[in-house]
Amino acid sequence: MAKSNNKIAMLTNFVLIAALLVIVSMAESREIVLLKGKKSAPDCNNVYGVISGDTCFSVTKMFNLTTSFFDSVNPNLECDSLFVGQWLCVAGNA
Repeated sequence: MAKSNNKIAMLTNFVLIAALLVIVSMAESREIVLLKGKKSAPDCNNVYGVISGDTCFSVTKMFNLTTSFFDSVNPNLECDSLFVGQWLCVAGNA
């Protein structure tokens, strides 16, 4: 009888800890890394320094890139806020 109660107590503790992790994760608006894999960062092989007059569109045309590829290797880029000297990835893997 004591062994059965011990197993039930251990299972109850496990369920409570798992529930607590889920609640904390939801409260922090983060995903549990164990349940979902990390996203890999883009791998950049070649960069281009922005010069006066450049736009994201002109850079994609200059290097013959698709918009989706350019966006994938420059994930946090704000095209409306390019500045002279900014490095843009123009070759690599997303």
